[in-house]
Amino acid sequence: MSIDFVVHDAGDSVGVVVVEGVEAEQTLTGWVMHQDQTLTFKVLDSIPIGHKLAIQDLAEGDTVIKYGVDIGRVVQPIKKGEHLHVHNVKTKRW
Repeated sequence: MSIDFVVHDAGDSVGVVVVEGVEAEQTLTGWVMHQDQTLTFKVLDSIPIGHKLAIQDLAEGDTVIKYGVDIGRVVQPIKKGEHLHVHNVKTKRW
């Protein structure tokens, strides 16, 4: 089995793409490291390697969790399989 994205813990809301060339409508397989589980679903956007994707639906105001850490606040709804980046997540630091 080929792994396309990684998630640290089942409590995280995002995974990180670890392969080049992810295109919209592609079915990806992810590995949840801490629980040694896999996730498989269709992505809705093209996502560059090293970027985040939602592994669950997120509403405006939700906290984004990556590696068990709060990394920001959702500023517009994000569907499972969508790209997370500066257009839909902002830091809570300022």
